[in-house]
Amino acid sequence: MNPERLEELLRAVERGDTGVAAALEELRRLPYRDIGVATIDHHRALRQGVPEVVFGAGKSPSQMVEITAEMVRGGHNVLITRVDEVAAEVLGRAYPEGRHNPVARTLWLEQHPVPQRPCAPVALVCAGTSDIPVAEETLETLSAVGLAHRKIYDVGVSGLHRLLGRAEEMSDASAVVVFAGMEAALPSVVGGLVAGPIIAVPTSVGYGTNFGGLTALLGMLNSCASGITVVNVDNGFGAAMALHRMLPRTSGSDPK
Repeated sequence: MNPERLEELLRAVERGDTGVAAALEELRRLPYRDIGVATIDHHRALRQGVPEVVFGAGKSPSQMVEITAEMVRGGHNVLITRVDEVAAEVLGRAYPEGRHNPVARTLWLEQHPVPQRPCAPVALVCAGTSDIPVAEETLETLSAVGLAHRKIYDVGVSGLHRLLGRAEEMSDASAVVVFAGMEAALPSVVGGLVAGPIIAVPTSVGYGTNFGGLTALLGMLNSCASGITVVNVDNGFGAAMALHRMLPRTSGSDPK
């Protein structure tokens, strides 16, 4: 249950449109429900502003369908990450109204509109085309929490003029998420150009000594640009959720 739905329910009881027994029945699923394959946290939207997100990796398609069904019964929007093609096909049959992003490997099921946040778009800055799948996971998660975005793709340091040509777009953004593999120099360069929050996302893109993104991770952690936040390898979802916590939710707190 999200805050808007809870407020609507309480006002309905106050007006006499809904009886106490009916309201209690609707609230009975709070704060969580054990469905066997998972314990669904129905209170998370009330505590954190967004409902629980389903991590699809390691779950069978039938488990994802079952978890999604319980979240739908709870009135939540549903975001599922790391959805492979087999799971996407099964989920698509169960929820044809859902939106599958095959590049991001996400599925989004919207039951109610997401309030848009009162801040400038977040800039998604990719070093190369190979980093785009991780950036698209961030994009889908930002949309799920009401944050707008703009794409600045394939602007890595091997052709620095490409990045400098987009400097104004980055400076005008409420925050910048930088995705890079290889030696991951891009966040340091962006950190020297813009003043806003920067989330650096190491990707598992590169040759052998990239070590599956470990080289990029260590490079970002040792950036000479101060104040950069670094998330785990390929964790586009985590980058978006960090910004969900950082950026304003009401116009009175908008720093821009």
